[in-house]
Amino acid sequence: MENRMTQQDLFKLKPLLAVLMASFALAACSVGPDYVRPQLEPAPAVFKEGQDWHPAQPRDLVADGRWWEMFGDAQLNALVAQVDVSNQNLALAEANFRSAVALVQSSRSAYSPTLAASASASRSGGSSSSSSSSSSSSNASTGSVRNSYNFALTASWEADIWGKVRRDVEASQASAQASAADLAAARLSAQAQLAQNYLQLRVLDAQQQVLQDTVEAYQRSYQLTQNQYAAGMVAKSDVIQAQTQLKSAQASALDNGVTRAQVEHAIALLVGKTPSSFSLPKAPLTAVAPPVPQGVPSMLLERRPDVAAAERRVAAANAKIGVAKAAYFPSLTLSASGGYQSSSFADWFTLPGRVWSLGPQLAQTIFDGGARSAATDQAIASYDGTVATYKQTVLTAFQDVEDNLAALRILEQEAAVQNEALLAARQAVTLVTNQYKAGTVSYVSVITAQATALSAELTSLNILNRRMAASVLLAKALGGGWDGHDLDDLGPLQRQQAEKAKALKDNAALR
Repeated sequence: MENRMTQQDLFKLKPLLAVLMASFALAACSVGPDYVRPQLEPAPAVFKEGQDWHPAQPRDLVADGRWWEMFGDAQLNALVAQVDVSNQNLALAEANFRSAVALVQSSRSAYSPTLAASASASRSGGSSSSSSSSSSSSNASTGSVRNSYNFALTASWEADIWGKVRRDVEASQASAQASAADLAAARLSAQAQLAQNYLQLRVLDAQQQVLQDTVEAYQRSYQLTQNQYAAGMVAKSDVIQAQTQLKSAQASALDNGVTRAQVEHAIALLVGKTPSSFSLPKAPLTAVAPPVPQGVPSMLLERRPDVAAAERRVAAANAKIGVAKAAYFPSLTLSASGGYQSSSFADWFTLPGRVWSLGPQLAQTIFDGGARSAATDQAIASYDGTVATYKQTVLTAFQDVEDNLAALRILEQEAAVQNEALLAARQAVTLVTNQYKAGTVSYVSVITAQATALSAELTSLNILNRRMAASVLLAKALGGGWDGHDLDDLGPLQRQQAEKAKALKDNAALR
């Protein structure tokens, strides 16, 4: 028996070949709207609060994204480096990114045919019975046993005629890009929070030094009043007032330690350590308020990872509209199978036992009770929601920059005025103390002058802390040097995150 395909067989396959050619021709179609980035109102040419600044060039300050180096603090630089390695919120964002990338590959797999293999062996039997009509009825039974051996390879492929798979891949890719931007946003947020906490810690150290100096000064004043009381120059009330002032200053110094401990614990959490295993020794504040890393407003759309994530989610929602609309159209599935079937194990894989089938299947849902319409409406509503979220994210981004530009501008002016007040308060303490020693003023005047000086010292440091925080928040509001074009190719980022995940597992195994 000759098994070659004859011309007659080829003639019979012509309809199938025509279906194949038609499906490939229609595969260029994609239902659903093509994506267009949502239009926003024209952004202003400059920031409202930044018109009077003469900022340094943003590329000079954050060219490689290491914006925290603007503060010139080596300890801060070392701590920020630990955030990318040990922070658990970043680990969660990184895992979500890898999951999103895996979904892209899952969506792309629909382009390929599905191939399956199966093998089975079975033994079956049956029986039949016959009876006579005589009074002494007798029954006879006959039975048969049959063996069956099967092996088959099956392949099926659904032609992407209406672009359902392409839209699904498009949505998965956009979602993966949004997840990558979420990872960048989580990293930037952790870095900014760490920088803010660290600078606050150093300001608290400076406040602690001021309070300790104040306690020492009040101790001397207390001793002075005791000496003058012993000499009969002042009343007992002056001694009591000096003692009260001294104890209040000591209590303030102790209370400052509570805040410092809590900030230190927050830093430990950000670098992925337990508070009991982490400590930062007291050190003077060496960081200075950096120049303003200001850019043009339109740069926010490329430099803010949260804006990029919101925009990518709009693209994903847009593609899902196409996926929903593709359900209205028929699906074409091409399937083929081949294998061997025999009742004898010895003759299982022989040509007489060969079986095969090949053919297309066209399927169309005729009635579904409005399920497809509801799915399409849901996809459109989801798209409208992501557009609103994107626009709100952009508006919030502009507000963040304007808020911190205003804070830096006003706080700079406030710091200059406060420094003048501090110098005057220090001079007043010296003058009033000398007058008290000379007996020309009461001790109440000394207490008032000292309290005013201490308040001026602490206010100056508080303004400095707010200026540092505003500098950190402005760098964060401007994207921290992140570049939205990094989302164009997720391959390098995927490999980088995979290497980090492997390194973390290896370190955990070594422990």
